[in-house]
Amino acid sequence: MKEESPSPTVRVFIALAPPDDAKQELERELAPGYAAYPRMRWNRIEDWHITLAFLGELPAAVVPRLHAPLAGLAAAREPLRLALHGGGHFDERVLWSGIGGDAEGLHLLAADVRAVVKECGIAFADRPLRPHLTLARARRGDLAGVVGAAAGLAGFAGRTWPAARLHLVGSNFGRGPGPIRYRDIASWGFGGGS
Repeated sequence: MKEESPSPTVRVFIALAPPDDAKQELERELAPGYAAYPRMRWNRIEDWHITLAFLGELPAAVVPRLHAPLAGLAAAREPLRLALHGGGHFDERVLWSGIGGDAEGLHLLAADVRAVVKECGIAFADRPLRPHLTLARARRGDLAGVVGAAAGLAGFAGRTWPAARLHLVGSNFGRGPGPIRYRDIASWGFGGGS
């Protein structure tokens, strides 16, 4: 059997990840939605993240250029205090939870991350930041689940937590026909943490 060679490109984004206990708190709130809308394509809890910059498909050889500048950026910043709260949807197709807490700090961090990417000579679609955590997607012809699940999250107010690490993430490792999977390429603690 022929061994597969690594992909010459990787889909990349830079993100924050809520701590496990904050994700578990939201997962408990989602339990009625999981039961009521089993046909939705629910994201794995370990893949939940807050995207700061989506870089798209990059040559794998370019990605290491980001390591030192992102490490320096993280070391110079203190953790942000954030919270998961509420829910909504994009075009009745994507279910999300909102992000509360230090919204101004989150926007400033995203702007700094995007500036670092540009300074590294990496082009990407610099879309406005809409802080959210994607939870699920509707299947074709079945949009009611997203709207119903979003309504079920309307009153959710999660605890506040420190965003402790900046993550450089690759998606679709293995590129199979299954669901999207994410993996840290690298991550760095804020304030010089490991």
